[in-house]
Amino acid sequence: MTDLAAEFEAERAHLLAVAYRMLGSRSEAEDAVQETWLRYASALADPAARAQVRELRAWLTTTCSRICLDVLRSARVRREAYPGQWLPEPVVSQLPTADGFAPDPAERAVRADQLGTALLVVLERLTPEQRVAFVLHDVFAVPFATVADVLGTTPEAARQLASRGRRAVSGPDVPRHTADLAEQRRVLAAFTAAVESGELDRLVQVLAPDVVLIGDSGGHFPAARRPVVGAEMVGRFILGLFGQAARYGERVLARPVLVDGTLGWQAETVYRDGRLIRMVTSFAMHEGRVTGVFNQLNPEKVTRLPAIGAQAGWPPH
Repeated sequence: MTDLAAEFEAERAHLLAVAYRMLGSRSEAEDAVQETWLRYASALADPAARAQVRELRAWLTTTCSRICLDVLRSARVRREAYPGQWLPEPVVSQLPTADGFAPDPAERAVRADQLGTALLVVLERLTPEQRVAFVLHDVFAVPFATVADVLGTTPEAARQLASRGRRAVSGPDVPRHTADLAEQRRVLAAFTAAVESGELDRLVQVLAPDVVLIGDSGGHFPAARRPVVGAEMVGRFILGLFGQAARYGERVLARPVLVDGTLGWQAETVYRDGRLIRMVTSFAMHEGRVTGVFNQLNPEKVTRLPAIGAQAGWPPH
């Protein structure tokens, strides 16, 4: 069992990255990886059985993917009854260290491909089978023969499922995110300055014409029940949400962080009834403008946030 555990731990980061991309929830991804370990320890405890598995990563990836597929199929029903808009549980970490990653190995794993919140949101449009095929093949380069094995179908059918997923995530209504970290810093600085100015015209210049804003409060706080679309509409919404923050003085704390591998904000303030609001805002950016704004303020999805720190304030710098 010691050898099995060591082998599994060497693959845990990879499995966590796969599961998070499929499920959009770090807690569900960790549960899927733990279930993978239980199945692995049960199926391959016999040395003879273990000797039959030549590619352990492939075996574990297939097992984990099947578990995720079952979770996705059940999650589809839960999401249909979700109050308001749905956003993934964010993975928040400090700004990059020397190697470009946060020191937490789990965070490093789920950020390995730096796909961002925008893609995780779009993946929700796919059927469970399309999502599994797309993530396995297009993100992790798993051969279609293995994808077909996970889905219980043919390689040709798996190829079609991945193709449909690919078309969906590259559709014209999908927020584009192509900015590297340096460009993200420049755009977010301009965005912050425009919000601070309170000038709608100035903010609109930082927003793409087809920018979309999505907020997820899980029904705990007021939030738009449908996406807000268009530069002027999003600009007015943002100024209403953030533009008066300076009035709260020390009641608003914010700092720049990485959210699912892209630059964003972590903020805290006090709601009018005295409840603490903890919010994570992530962005999609393309050609010097913001194409997507994603506000996560569902208390059930921000329980893993790191401490905001004494240096936080408004505006976030």
